[in-house]
Parts: sequence; structure tokens; C-alpha cells
Amino acid sequence: MKMLLMGNEAIARGAMEAGINVATSYPGTPASEVFATLARHAPEVGFYAEWSVNEKVAVELAAGAAYAGGRAIVSMKQMGLNVASDAVMSLAYIGVRGGLVLVVADDPGPHSSQTEQDTRLFARFAGLPVLDPSSPAEAYAMTKYAFTLSEELGLPVILRPTTRCCHSCQDVEVGTILPPRPVPGFTRSPEWVILPSLSARKHRWLVEQEARARLLFNDSPFNTATLEGRTGVITSGVSYGYVVEAMEQLGVKLSLLKIGTPYPLPQEKVVEFLAHLDQVLIVEEQEPVVEEQVIHLAWRQLIPCHISGKHDDYLPRTGEFNVDIVRAALARFLGVKSTPPAALTPPELPQRAPTLCAGCPHRGSFYAFKRAARGQEVIFSGDIGCYTLGAAPPLRALDTCLCMGASLGLAQGLARIEPQRRVVAFIGDSTFFHAGLPALANIAHHKAPVTMAVLDNGTTAMTGHQPHPGMSLDIKAIARACGITCVLEADPYHLEATIQAASQALAEPGPSLVLLRRPCPQVTSSERCCTVDPSLCTGCGFCLKELGCPAMSWKDDHINIGPTCNGCSLCAQICPAGAIREVRK
Repeated sequence: MKMLLMGNEAIARGAMEAGINVATSYPGTPASEVFATLARHAPEVGFYAEWSVNEKVAVELAAGAAYAGGRAIVSMKQMGLNVASDAVMSLAYIGVRGGLVLVVADDPGPHSSQTEQDTRLFARFAGLPVLDPSSPAEAYAMTKYAFTLSEELGLPVILRPTTRCCHSCQDVEVGTILPPRPVPGFTRSPEWVILPSLSARKHRWLVEQEARARLLFNDSPFNTATLEGRTGVITSGVSYGYVVEAMEQLGVKLSLLKIGTPYPLPQEKVVEFLAHLDQVLIVEEQEPVVEEQVIHLAWRQLIPCHISGKHDDYLPRTGEFNVDIVRAALARFLGVKSTPPAALTPPELPQRAPTLCAGCPHRGSFYAFKRAARGQEVIFSGDIGCYTLGAAPPLRALDTCLCMGASLGLAQGLARIEPQRRVVAFIGDSTFFHAGLPALANIAHHKAPVTMAVLDNGTTAMTGHQPHPGMSLDIKAIARACGITCVLEADPYHLEATIQAASQALAEPGPSLVLLRRPCPQVTSSERCCTVDPSLCTGCGFCLKELGCPAMSWKDDHINIGPTCNGCSLCAQICPAGAIREVRK
């Protein structure tokens, strides 16, 4: 049976056909739909599925299931692997009993990430096998294979789709979804307790397993070669599709080796391929993971084949590839002219800068704190989420943004080095539980003069409105339990009350926390909206200049409020002419 599946849906389908027992994740683009698909099917299929508090906990939970012989899958974006790395590095030494697949979606570009780091490098660092799908259909097949490989090697296996593979769609020939496999259960053994003596022995075992994986990959159906003369291309991942299309556009036939298992490299397959060539171009997005292994192998085997790629600047180490980039590199490599297909001229589009949604409560939170901070030397530390858009004009309410939970840590450093300036750390509710709790404890323990502004919109909004622990746990109670005595709450739709709470928190000599609570308008409905009385509007534009709400625009000589308004009424609260009022929709 064929199904039209997005790459992430294909991965989820493969996992269910493998008979998984447990699925965990923390949301992050481009990986979020993997678990979202699994979660929809979990009740009917019968496996356990949860959005975990962060990626480290997600991996540890899945590892526990695999210790007992269950099959488990964890999905995350590449930045999430940084959070999970402590567990993953040690897990490579300990190993697993049941199949454990780590789906780590990379984001070349990047489109929605702080970095475009390459998970294949992490796999090599950890000594774990990695599979690199070129299409949704291959991602489906690799997922099923990854569980078998994991159990054969006793290791976690990394599946590394990239954004284009995750979000493109393809007809996929699928099989039957299986019920969760019977679990043999956890057996006590010293092998599960990672002590230095065990680590020394298991490191040698890990090296041996890498060698085993390399031998298995030599016969893998995901590594395929076609011979068409003495000039060739080695490619991996989604770049395979670009290479095939580029060759068609250039009208050339070249020998082609597609690598689906970039680490460890299938050496016999590569040596056999290189033996037929005089020159080869290696095409892979991001870092030269395959290229460096091929160069090392060719040097060691004394293979007289000229190798080109990133090291001699035919292709970049940065950014996302496309057919145009690959075609130009291939034409230069072959010494032929590259004539791109006639391009369509797109219509001129209006400029649309990223902005917070109409009615987003974060807009009121940022505006209130900026108002409360007037006349003071205040630094605003930001974090990862929708609210990172608070750095953009006209709010300009964030001065820093580093990584998940870093707003609280950075704020402490800034406060210590510049005690004459107050520091406000903005952090979302989901991020607070993901990575903010240790920093909160540190602030309380060391009594750092930091004001924490927790933006509680009741969801993990940026990645698709996933649940998080803040939906059942009391953030104010947690802060008080940690020793924060100044704990306040405000509704950012009520501007003056929020300004008052922000002012009180800023005046506190020690640490303080303000919980800014209002549901995300994308998951709630409102019966109210705002309207402008043209006869009273002076056309000053103050509301638009101050708030930048996308529901507002100019119409003739006055402000107009469009249908996306959800009645937050911030504009009405700051209008100097009293021209805006709230009405029923």
C-alpha cells in the first residue's frame, strides 16, 4: 500500500511498523512532526508516548525502556542533541538491549535554529552509527532497519534527516503497523553501572562495535554504486537528489556512489568504487564528514584518484544546498559550461518581517517591562521561543539570546559584572522547565539581583503548541520553594497592573520573579476585538509605532484594525486620543 507521507511522518510510520514500545521527544523544528504523528497513533497501537521536559530526559527515559529490552525512539532537532549529549555519550559505552533509535533532525541553512551543526560529527565523536536518508521513502526504510541494527550492535543508532527530508512529501510503500513487542524485562547486571573500570573495558568494546558496523554497512542496500566511466561523484543524504538532477540538467553521465551510512564509512564499497575512477567530487551538505573519511581511506590504500569537494572549495561547508549550487560545482569540476534552466520571475511580494502574532501576550509583557524600566539602566536577557521576536522593532526588548534557558544564566553574569545595572531575564514557560530550573536554583542560592520574567502562555507555542509540565505544575510555588521571596503575577493584557508588577520586581534588591500569565491566542478564542473611531483618530500612529501589532495598518489617514485582532486591547490602553475601543465581534 502506498501512502503520501511527509518525511517525519514516514519516520514515525517506520517506527510503528518496527513494533516500538516507547516514544519520547521534546519539540523542535524540523523534527516535531515525528513525535506528533506517533502521539496520535499511540492510544490505538498501544505504545507509550510522551513529550518529555527536555531532550536529556527523553533519551534517558527511552534508554530505560531499551535496558529492559523494549524498542524505543527519541526525536529531537540538532540543538536538542546538545542537551541530551551527557546521556548519549555515556549510553554509547553502556549500550542497550532493545533497539534504541535517536532521530536527530539537522537544519542546514539554518531555517529555525541557532546553529547548523552536523550531527554526523557527533556520531563520529560518540562512536555511534548514523544513517542519512535522502528521501522520505528512505527515511521510512532506514527507521525500520535502525532498530534491527541497534539490537545487533547493542548500541543506539542515530537517524539524521535534514529539513528538506523532514518536510518534503513522497509516496511511500508501507507495511503493517505492529503492536508493541513483548519485553523480556530488566535483568540486574554490573554492566548497567558505569564506573571507570567498566568504561575502560566498554570503550574497547565500542571501538570493536564500530568496526562491526563498518562491515555491516559494506553490504547495506542504502549504499549503492553505478559505474559510468572514470569520473564520478560520491554523495550522501538529500544531496543525492540534487546530484541526479544536476547531472540531468548538464546532460552528463557519471559514476555515482550514494552513501546512506556516512559513519562509519563502508570502506570496502568506497575502495571498490574509487578503483574505477581517475577523479571524484564529493557532494554532501554541511561538514566534510564523508569527504574526510574518503581522503583518509584513499591515502591509506594508495589509490591514485583525485578527490575534490569542500577541502578545495568546490562546495561550501555552510548553508543549505540546492540543485543550482550542486550543478555549478559539478560543471566547474567537469570543466563544462553550466546553463541554468530559464527561471520564472516571481511577482513582487510585500515585505513581511517576522513579528509576534496579533494578541500575543508577550507583546504586553515586553512593553510593560520597557515602560517600567524607563529612566533606569536595565539589560534585557532573552531566550528561545516565539518571544525571541521581542528583539525586533518596535519592541526591541531583548539584548541577548543564546540557547535554551540561557537567559537566567547570562543575567547572573551580567548582574555580577555590572552591579549598577538591573538585569531582566525573559524566559517562556516551556523553556523554564526545559532548562531554566537549575539556573533558577542558582539565582536563589546565590541571591543574584536578577528579575525573572516568566512568559506563561500555557503551551510550547513556537513548535506547534505541545504540552509541557507548566500546564500542571505551579511556577510560583516552585520559585518560592527555591527561596525566591518576591514572586508576583500579572496578566499582560492589563497593562497598568503589569507595569506596576514589573516596577515592584525591579525595585527588589535581591532576586525576583514575575509570572506573566495569559493563554496563547492561537489556542484560545476571543469574542472581543478592537475598533478605531476614525473621527477621533489623529493619525499620530503611536499605537502602531509602539506595539507593532500585525492586526493594525494604515487606512487613508487613520489606523485600521483588521480581522486578526483578538481584543487584547493594548492599543486602546495606550492610544493618546482615546480613539480605540473594545467591542464584541
